[in-house]
Amino acid sequence: MLTKEVYERCAKRALEYLDKAGIALTEEEKKNIQVAEYDLDCVDTIGLELVVYVNTEKCCAKELILFPGQTCPEHRHPEINGEEGKEETFRCRYGKVYLYVEGEGKGEISAKISEGMEHCFTCMNEIVLYPGEQYTIYPNTLHWFQAGEEGAIVSEFSTKSRDEFDIYTDKRINPAGKRNV
Repeated sequence: MLTKEVYERCAKRALEYLDKAGIALTEEEKKNIQVAEYDLDCVDTIGLELVVYVNTEKCCAKELILFPGQTCPEHRHPEINGEEGKEETFRCRYGKVYLYVEGEGKGEISAKISEGMEHCFTCMNEIVLYPGEQYTIYPNTLHWFQAGEEGAIVSEFSTKSRDEFDIYTDKRINPAGKRNV
């Protein structure tokens, strides 16, 4: 469970990363940073920090902040009540991001998977994103991503985000495990 102390530490660090990348936030956005720790109590390895700018019926825009080696777990955005799942474009703004999607991998991957969690990461088709590069993930595509050694910031542009319906490979994960305490 995310404690106030852990939330404050992660939110403060996220603001430092955004500042390094020259991404300006309003005071309201700074107060509303979310920390996704997925109820796993290992936010420094499995988790991320985010700022949601807009999430309407038609579009969503977010900043995803990942500390060095921090990983967003493998998941997909399914169809919901006859509506297509979320389509999202990730654009790297800072650092390096290792993105993994369905498809045949090319051998060894660059990301480091925590010992004992190998079964929770099945996508091995690696796409490496550097600042200014982007990749689009189509609805219901299994994917996960991890920051490189400097950490990373990824801007997400997508259709409506309904993260509470995401389906994770790791069945322990609570899709609603993103909060500001």
